Amino acid sequence: MLHDLSLAIVGRLLLAALLGGAIGFERGLHRKPAGIRTNMFICLGSAVFTLLSFQLAQRYGDPSTTRIVSNLIPGIGFLGAGAILRERGGVVGLTTAATIFMNAGIGMAVGGGAYGTAIFTTFVVLAALTILGLLEDRFGLHAHLATFQLTTPHPRKAMKVAHDVFKNLKIPVLRYQTHHLGHESVLTYDADVSFHQEQEILRRLTETDAAWEIVSTPSVQG
Repeated sequence: MLHDLSLAIVGRLLLAALLGGAIGFERGLHRKPAGIRTNMFICLGSAVFTLLSFQLAQRYGDPSTTRIVSNLIPGIGFLGAGAILRERGGVVGLTTAATIFMNAGIGMAVGGGAYGTAIFTTFVVLAALTILGLLEDRFGLHAHLATFQLTTPHPRKAMKVAHDVFKNLKIPVLRYQTHHLGHESVLTYDADVSFHQEQEILRRLTETDAAWEIVSTPSVQG
């Protein structure tokens, strides 16, 4: 039953689970959709299929040892595509999809016995997710989809000021809506902005007689 289960294979599978879990732990800390279990399963599954590709080829005399593993790439691409969503003109899940793709590559490297490659790649991925993420936040480079809402009794004046603000800052408005609320009007603008751009927009909007607020700021790259 377990005659083909060696310590080397067990070691590879455990390493794949560990490396995938490490990436998943970082994703889970930032409340991303693909957490510890998802990333662990992706890495472990990739390692398993890579091992099976070699084992079955040897057992049945198939000269193509990469027959199974070659189909992993389009399969992982399909899984990653499912993590990418369009939300109110923005794109959500690009980093998650890229992490899934890299995690599968790490699993394939472990399954193929390239331990150094797998460990080093995991280190690079974790460094990119943590250190580069901190730098993006520090310098306000991380883009997000922000919704700016203005409530005013003078919609024409507020509308002109708001349009001029976005135009002068060269920030395209992804969606604009207006509706009446009693004797006042509510203007809503969706825009893809950095942290510094968001603060500058809010600073300029204070020059109007409108009550303004940011009602949501979902991440574009999560």
